[in-house]
Amino acid sequence: MTSLDHPEAIRHFQSLCDACQELTSRHHSPSELRLYADGYLHALRKCNQLERKEQEKLEKLIERWILDPSSFIGPDGDINTLFYKKEIGY
Repeated sequence: MTSLDHPEAIRHFQSLCDACQELTSRHHSPSELRLYADGYLHALRKCNQLERKEQEKLEKLIERWILDPSSFIGPDGDINTLFYKKEIGY
């Protein structure tokens, strides 16, 4: 997995992960999480807060994190009710 080196990039990763977890707990779909993350990353890109290399690393890491079903435990906290399992019918 790509690692982040810049403290500001790490803070943005944590903030985005926390926000997506909160959205998951309110039963938002994976596509809605992707839209949220894309908007966040776009705004971050536009304000040029991170160096281009760190921005690219952050974007790749977030994409992998959102696609990983184990990143989202269901609202009840039970690992057997992973968020993506409910969404894609496993």
